[in-house]
Amino acid sequence: MTFMTEFQQKITDLLPGVELRLNEPMDKHTSFRIGGPVEAMAFPKTVQQLSEILKVSALLDSKPAILGAGTNILAPDAGVKGLVVCMKDCLDTMEQLDATHIRVSAGVSMTRAAVFAANLGLSGLEFAHGIPGSVGGGVYMNAGAYGGEISQVCTQVDVMDMTGSLRTLSCEEMAFSYRHSRLEEEGGIVVSAVFVLTPKPAEEIRSVMQDLMTRRKNSQPLDLPSAGSAFKRPVGGYAAALIDGAGLKGYRVGGAAVSEKHAGFVVNLGGAKAEDVKQLLSDVADIVFVDTGVHLEPEVRIW
Repeated sequence: MTFMTEFQQKITDLLPGVELRLNEPMDKHTSFRIGGPVEAMAFPKTVQQLSEILKVSALLDSKPAILGAGTNILAPDAGVKGLVVCMKDCLDTMEQLDATHIRVSAGVSMTRAAVFAANLGLSGLEFAHGIPGSVGGGVYMNAGAYGGEISQVCTQVDVMDMTGSLRTLSCEEMAFSYRHSRLEEEGGIVVSAVFVLTPKPAEEIRSVMQDLMTRRKNSQPLDLPSAGSAFKRPVGGYAAALIDGAGLKGYRVGGAAVSEKHAGFVVNLGGAKAEDVKQLLSDVADIVFVDTGVHLEPEVRIW
């Protein structure tokens, strides 16, 4: 019989209808392919299950970590104590509400949402095609690319607080800014979002998405594990240009390196540890500051 911690036994007993995985490796759920085992990982299939999970967590005085597609996460090598709630592919519905609005659940990938909109002949999510995260994570951090971002098309967000209660926030109430929303300070889980889009021929929309995907493939190291852009864009410039200008392409710590293809990416060359990536991010920020006087802030979320 496999030994279970006291927490694992309690969470298993209290959530009999929820898919739970004990000692689940985080490296299976992060695009960096880094991270040790999670004490318990839950996979809610409905909004009700998510609410039940949060209520049980509160009962156990354990605040769960929320994981989307894991594309912007650096998880610790030692693993994660307590509960992680994985939203990817769990809350997974999309629907057209009227001629210009769609509702997308948090676990849907940004790419799938963009394709869904394109198939309906609705424009506005083209920028999201190729962003490797989930809609929940994208809304939470106001994800964007190629001049587009979530705040431009999001009209309302259903948010669940950590007690399991649901509320709806308008775009204005979300207080979006660059790679940020109010949820970062207040907490809360994106359950779904409504996007307002513009009718346009589907062929034109798909052409734009194909062009953006080609640009990604040509400029980004998509063949290696990474978490996308490693640093936020500094005021008045671009992190990649500053890192490249400091001669840091290929700079390496252990199995982690600044990409030779795109200086804004940190990649896992094989066997990289979380500590390698953290040290690399720190080194790059320090060197760029000495070189330019600009402070680079990590875009990667460090657990």
